[in-house]
Amino acid sequence: MKNLDSNTWENELRADENAVILDVRTPEEHEEKRIPNSLLINVQDPQNFMNEIEKLDKSKSYYVYCKAGGRSMMACQIMNQSGFEKLANLDGGITAWHGDVE
Repeated sequence: MKNLDSNTWENELRADENAVILDVRTPEEHEEKRIPNSLLINVQDPQNFMNEIEKLDKSKSYYVYCKAGGRSMMACQIMNQSGFEKLANLDGGITAWHGDVE
């Protein structure tokens, strides 16, 4: 698992053909502002989070973000324990993001 600043996270994301952008915030936060093409799985709903990550392809790379970086770090740790190896946490979350938003 990598903890990356916004520029590095974005550069690695763009260069990665197996990238999946994962938003682990609440549905309300996701509706308000999100990184384009991000998949929403709320880490604050633990049972649903576990159920949903089990459906994901573990061979892909996951670029995970939340509002400030804490929840996404926790999500990366949970995913790592569940067998995901290619994880990148956006340090500072969407608050530090410089790219496009929807």
